[in-house]
Amino acid sequence: MEQLNKAGQSSVFRNGHIGHGERVARLERAVVRAQEKRESMPFTIRIVRENADLEKVVEIRRMAYGRHLPAFAQKLGIEECDRDPGVAVLLAESKLDGAPLGTMRIQTNEYAPLAVEQSVRLPDWLAGSRLAEATRLGVAGGGVGRVVKVMLCKALWLYCEQQLVDYMVITARAPLDREYEGMLFEDVFGEREFLPMAHVGGLPHRVLAKDVMAARRRWEEAKHPLFQFMVHTHHPDLDLRTSDLSFQQEPVRCPEAPQIAYGR
Repeated sequence: MEQLNKAGQSSVFRNGHIGHGERVARLERAVVRAQEKRESMPFTIRIVRENADLEKVVEIRRMAYGRHLPAFAQKLGIEECDRDPGVAVLLAESKLDGAPLGTMRIQTNEYAPLAVEQSVRLPDWLAGSRLAEATRLGVAGGGVGRVVKVMLCKALWLYCEQQLVDYMVITARAPLDREYEGMLFEDVFGEREFLPMAHVGGLPHRVLAKDVMAARRRWEEAKHPLFQFMVHTHHPDLDLRTSDLSFQQEPVRCPEAPQIAYGR
């Protein structure tokens, strides 16, 4: 018997052990959330839980990449790493008809090196940290796509907080790199240095990172226009309950377990 399991959760959640400091931090965040403005969107964002969701993800990836990289877009399909432990694939869907509007893949380095590490060696201040890399970002065109993109970035940050990640890492080609710079991501290597990335067809990208725990303070200090949206607005349409798509045998505690597990 096979099922979609939830092995992709961080070790904190798998071990069922949460330290005192993390309990305090979660209580503080709960108090902040209770004071937040509530805002609904015409779409939902959730972590995919089945193959039908991944088909929608591929649809929006092809559409988004096809606008700028049509040859690369044609090669896109469900990727093996979409199902890996430690990976969460986000999917934005229209409330009206369920159509896919955006997607992002988030991979932590808990189980394997990040995709960016196929191309570069990260500096020591990152290599020794708990990291999450956002890849395969794609959104629908027009105004709704711009809102979806911002919401996916908020989802990335909240997911990283939830998973106790130290730094968010992204790679961005020009001119999209300026958008992340505007969201206070900083260069990992030289200032505005572009490097070829194996996981995006060898195209040159900037490697940027952002301190997860310092994000709230930095947004506030910078009087960032997205501060209220990111920090003090609750979006009930954002669902970050974790799940992964790796297939493993389900443990069945009964004498017939071997026969049941293999369909005999």
